[in-house]
Amino acid sequence: MAEEVKRIISAVPMLLDFPVKKFHVDYDKEADVLYISFERPQKATDTEVAEEGVLLRFRDDKLVGITILNASRLKVKAQI
Repeated sequence: MAEEVKRIISAVPMLLDFPVKKFHVDYDKEADVLYISFERPQKATDTEVAEEGVLLRFRDDKLVGITILNASRLKVKAQI
């Protein structure tokens, strides 16, 4: 448990520097998909592919969320 807490605390500086101040994060481990929502519910009307596996979710011109497919690949990249 202590190691989990340390990992969460180590992410705090990055979270504080996030471009929005209110967001929700959900991870579907089985599908390996990370959802970051800037509004609940997102109610996105359009999706753009930012790069392979990264989907930007918009409502009109407003970014309301980001979906990251195969999210665990980013964890592996961060450890290299």
